[in-house]
Amino acid sequence: MADIAVSRVVYTLPRNSIRLVADHFGERTGQPVLFVHGGGQTRGSWYECCRLLAKRGFFAISLDLRGHGESDWCPDGDYTIERFAEDILNVADTFDTPPTLVGASLGGVAALVAQGEGSYSERRGFSGLVLVDIVPRVRDQGVKKILEFMSARMDSGFASVEEAADSVARYLPHRPRPKDLSGLARNLRHSGGRYYWHWDPKFITGTSRGEGRPPESPERLEAAARNIKVPTLLVRGAKSELVDSESARQFADIVHHAEFIDIAGAGHMVSGDKNDAFTQAIMEYLLRLSGPDPSEPY
Repeated sequence: MADIAVSRVVYTLPRNSIRLVADHFGERTGQPVLFVHGGGQTRGSWYECCRLLAKRGFFAISLDLRGHGESDWCPDGDYTIERFAEDILNVADTFDTPPTLVGASLGGVAALVAQGEGSYSERRGFSGLVLVDIVPRVRDQGVKKILEFMSARMDSGFASVEEAADSVARYLPHRPRPKDLSGLARNLRHSGGRYYWHWDPKFITGTSRGEGRPPESPERLEAAARNIKVPTLLVRGAKSELVDSESARQFADIVHHAEFIDIAGAGHMVSGDKNDAFTQAIMEYLLRLSGPDPSEPY
């Protein structure tokens, strides 16, 4: 089968005319699957998974959230969970049929709020949810570790992509340091001779930064989760710093119909740590929902 064409698309949001950039994989006639990355990441995190899904007939969309990647930075620094939730609902509304939403960390929190909160009850929402290593109650220490890493070189940046790779290797010692740094380079922006993470520093420092994100309000997220009626899958990294087995069990008690997959050897950055295993798990689940035989090779 010929390789899948990838097109870059820009969505202009109703509020503030903020532009969000996405990659489209495959034909719009396929069942849409909208991928939303975690805080501090970009749409490049999902590239290989989206490409393989498109080869199986899905229409895969990987989105840069506001303040991330090529999407606009928010002029007023509004990075609350309400805005992220509204953004992904606005993008989802552009498709003929509601997409399945695959959300990692921040993207998964936004999906829970968008699908489960009453304030969005008039919106069409999503046909299904895949939450990647995120549940309402996460480990505070894991969140602290992530924020410390994101903040450490936020202002000073790096002299080279290689220096950034060294920093990531120290932060994720269980993950082999890649020989090809092109993927990491997509998560960096070059300015004034240095490389910086490809996101707006106000996402971390702003006064309107994601107040609904865990661990700030797990009760709010649990209330939203109780309203989730669409098919739901939780994919957890078995070595996750955020979601332990007890947190996963608590989520299963709230969303009784949810399915659960552990990805061995993966931490919180599941798709980056074990991309092949992650892609296989997502592929089989989506194919089962849509009807084709998941045993068919891809």
